[in-house]
Parts: sequence; C-alpha cells; structure tokens
Amino acid sequence: MNNENKGLRISAHVIFSILIVCVLAPFVLLLSSSFSDEGEILRSGYSFWPKSFSLAAYNYLFSGGSNFLHAYGITVIVTIIGTVSGLLISAMLAYPLSRQDYPANKLLSFLIFFTIIFNGGLIPTYLVYTQLLDIKNTIWALIIPSLLMNGFNIMLIRTFFRTSIPPAIIESASIDGASEFRIFYSIVLRLSAPVLATVGILQATSYWNDWMNGKIYLTNTSLYGIQSLLNRILEDQQFLASSNLGANASLQAMPLETVKMAVAVIGVIPLMIAYPFFQKYFVKGIVAGSVKG
Repeated sequence: MNNENKGLRISAHVIFSILIVCVLAPFVLLLSSSFSDEGEILRSGYSFWPKSFSLAAYNYLFSGGSNFLHAYGITVIVTIIGTVSGLLISAMLAYPLSRQDYPANKLLSFLIFFTIIFNGGLIPTYLVYTQLLDIKNTIWALIIPSLLMNGFNIMLIRTFFRTSIPPAIIESASIDGASEFRIFYSIVLRLSAPVLATVGILQATSYWNDWMNGKIYLTNTSLYGIQSLLNRILEDQQFLASSNLGANASLQAMPLETVKMAVAVIGVIPLMIAYPFFQKYFVKGIVAGSVKG
C-alpha cells in the first residue's frame, strides 16, 4: 500500500469516526438524561453522564402513572397492520406499473409521481377522512392516512420489479398457465425480498414515529400511541409552565423532563433492534430500486 492510499484510508477512518460520534452523542445524552434525577436536570441541565442516578421516569411510566403501556400496545398494533397492509398495497400497485404491456402504465405512473410533488392540503384531506371515510377517533385514523401517502415507495418497488425480475420468468409462468395473481404471489414477491424489506422498514419507521395523525384525527386519548403520548406530555409541560398549576405538589412531583427522555429511549429501542436484521436488504433494495432506475 503506497503512502497516498494509506493517507486516504486514514482520512476516511477519521471522518467516519467523527460522524459516528456525532450520531451517537445525541442518543447517549438522551439515555443519560432518562436515568437522571429530575431536580438535577432542572438545576444543572443535561449531561452525558447522570450526575444523580434515578429510575423515577421509568417507574412513573410502568407503575400506572401514565397510559404508556397502553399507548405502546397501540403503536405496536398500528405499526404491524399499517406496514403489512401498506407494503402489500404498494407492491400490488407497483407490479402492473412494472409491466410494459399494461395499458394504463403511463397514466398511473404520472398520477403517482404527481402525488409525490403535490398534495391536496390539510383541510381537504381532513374532510375526506373525517366526513367521507368517518375514521376520526378510531384506530383506523392512525393507519389509513399513511397507507398510500408515499409514492416514492411505489416507484422504488416498480423499478426493482422492472430491472431485477427477468421478463422471461414471467412469460414462462404465463405460458404454463399461471394467473397474474399466481405469478405475483409465487414468483415476483419471492424474488423481491430486498426491496420489500427496504420499503417495509421505511414504512414501519414512519408508522412507529408518527404523531401527526393522532394530533389531527384523535381527541380520544385512549387511542394515543407512544409518539402522541410524548407530544401530550410536552403540551402538558408547556401548560404547567405558563400557569399557576405548577405550584401543585402532585404536578411538581411528575418527572416531566426525564419522562420525555425515557419515552424516547423506549420508543427507539425496537427500531434499533430490528434494523441490523434488515440492513443488508435495505442497502441492496435502495441501490437496485433507485440507481438502476
């Protein structure tokens, strides 16, 4: 290895090490704050190591002081149903778009691409979901609005189908008498694990982190997910800070700052656990679905 290549390698290692530190630092601060004493944070601010170790925030979450466990279950259910349904709908729409012999190929591709650039706005969307579909204050308000909101995922799957699945396989199956549904479920989906895993993790992350749908369509707090619950905690804190209710001893005892951090830590753990298992598919699916297109 010559000196120039060695210098480039060392520089790359230094740059990536700095980037890793920049990525990990906020999470370390988040984790440290969740195990800190509420009073210590209010007095001294946040630090990368707990100055006064405390489990008060986690005790509050799991002891019934909040609806955290219920909200966590809502988030899990919504994420599973939304991801599976959204992935299936996106794949079923992307498959005919990947077929050059489909008559409405160009028209539907244009309509999907149009939705990536433009949308009807919040008020028409709200009226459609609340007046036409009547999903306000139901669990479907957390699922349906996000099913087909991302045309990029559809175009990504379409490109993968078109560039990575040989047309000869589809033609051979068709000659053997297989129906389009049989070709789709038995051949196309089985050969599309990388892009399906990629879009699946993107949709799961979107559902898991979503709080906007709860903010817009829910007034029933029993349907809140963990992100909506965290948002409500933030709003409660702002309300207490701007009113004289902060003098109430029971409200002062609520560990608001550390609870926010604890909710964020527990909320991100499932994604951190799941991502390494999908990482190889994620990279392969992004490359095959976008660069080749």
